[in-house]
Amino acid sequence: MNLLIVEDEPRLRSSLAHHIPWSDHGIEVVGLAANGNEALKYVGRKKTDILLLDIQIPGMDGLTLLKTILEKDKLLITVILSGHDNFAYAQTALELGVFKYLLKPAGDREILQAVLGAAEELRRIMEKRNNMAVLQQKWKENLPALQNNAFIQILQGCYGAAEREQLNRELSLNLSRENQYAVAVIDIDQAVDQEPGTNNDNSPPKRYKLMSVAKEWMDTESCRVCSDAFGMTILLFTAPKNEGSGDFILGVHSTTSKLLSIIQQSLKVTASAGISSKAGELDSLHELYKEACRALQSRKIYGGGIAFPYQGVRSSPADNPAISFPYEKELEIALYTMDKSRALQVLESVWRDSQSMLNGLEAVHEQVMYFSSFLIRFIHKQGWRIQEVVGKHAVFFQNIHLLKTPDHIYNWLEDSIRSIVAYGHSQGKTVRHQTVKTILELVEREIDQDLTLDTVADRLYVNASYLSRLFKQETGKTFTQHVLGRKMERARMCLMEGCQVQETAYQLGYKDVSYFIKVFRKYWGTTPGCIKA
Repeated sequence: MNLLIVEDEPRLRSSLAHHIPWSDHGIEVVGLAANGNEALKYVGRKKTDILLLDIQIPGMDGLTLLKTILEKDKLLITVILSGHDNFAYAQTALELGVFKYLLKPAGDREILQAVLGAAEELRRIMEKRNNMAVLQQKWKENLPALQNNAFIQILQGCYGAAEREQLNRELSLNLSRENQYAVAVIDIDQAVDQEPGTNNDNSPPKRYKLMSVAKEWMDTESCRVCSDAFGMTILLFTAPKNEGSGDFILGVHSTTSKLLSIIQQSLKVTASAGISSKAGELDSLHELYKEACRALQSRKIYGGGIAFPYQGVRSSPADNPAISFPYEKELEIALYTMDKSRALQVLESVWRDSQSMLNGLEAVHEQVMYFSSFLIRFIHKQGWRIQEVVGKHAVFFQNIHLLKTPDHIYNWLEDSIRSIVAYGHSQGKTVRHQTVKTILELVEREIDQDLTLDTVADRLYVNASYLSRLFKQETGKTFTQHVLGRKMERARMCLMEGCQVQETAYQLGYKDVSYFIKVFRKYWGTTPGCIKA
């Protein structure tokens, strides 16, 4: 147990630290503070379990100090050592959960026994927190988020049948082979004549509100509502197989169209939906999801506010989407963590899916031009030169027409990815530890959240101090430096692509736009407005 002593009298403070055999009883004195400000610094730097606290100290009094500390760390126990036999002090201390209230001059033995009693009480509290009831409560609290992630990963084809069935049982997903399924993907439209950040903006807050409306009206056993990492709202419709598939799909279209109307009335924005072409089996959820995603692309041609059914492969190259949104972020994460096998798997998935949509070499070139620009952006963001990274393959980045066949294109993309990863390894960007890889992926996926080392440590069930050292050892940067750097890189990119400052701040988890501007200016040496201009 770690003990922090807060006492303004130097001789008494030294006596408390050195004349009582703390170490013989498993107590380590981690700090000596003469006032409240010093105490707060110690608590911020070192984990404190027990506080031995005088009430009358310079600056803030001891009870105010205790209130401040407890706001940040509830798992702390306090022994008061006061020279004042004051009922009001004692009453306030009791309200704050102080374990023992000792009056000066208390003897060393009395103080030691009080602190040991506090340590035992803290152990009991910690044991209680870790019992099954607490774990079950946490499971219950986290279950909706776990279910949401499971549905998304199943729709994206991340699991085989056996893994899917295990998730189905563990998370009570209620996916049955006796049912038929259909998928709709909904997103807010950005009006052509409106600037980002206006009332039709598809920013994260608006998308969250859309999902909330969908959950309020639709989230039942027959229609599960979830959202992916990009803010899209996804409806997974289900019905018994004995219900006619035609009637089922007709009902899906009717229900989705009604929801779009409710969204427009509730949020004062228009939204579009893409709907799978037919009802399908449990094993076809991935295909149904891809159909719905492709159907949603129709709004680029026909405008928004419509529920679009999937109509099959289009012949026009302009209608062929570039890397679909379930994959682009996956590829960026894989390259950033220098995970070659994963990056190649994503490439294979993109290529396999695109081959079912693209007609002719011209359409394939449209796809590969997007791929080329994606890889160029990634290389430049690392501060590298294309020629140094990909060598002989660099010529094709400027001369796509030299790639004559789909196989030639695929081999070039595969070799380029291998070269990027190999170059990253040579530059010391290798991350070997799986936990750090997980953190890097988490940062990329949740860049719009307020991520701290402590929250990440809690989610990964590891000690924050250990995680801090491990992350610094693997990446050469602190966790905070890494998160800030990624947010600022993303901010600059968004601004250069035309996003409004307020929208960019929201996309990166900054609720206070003025604070975002201050952070941006300190990092880049210029304001977001200058970058945007």
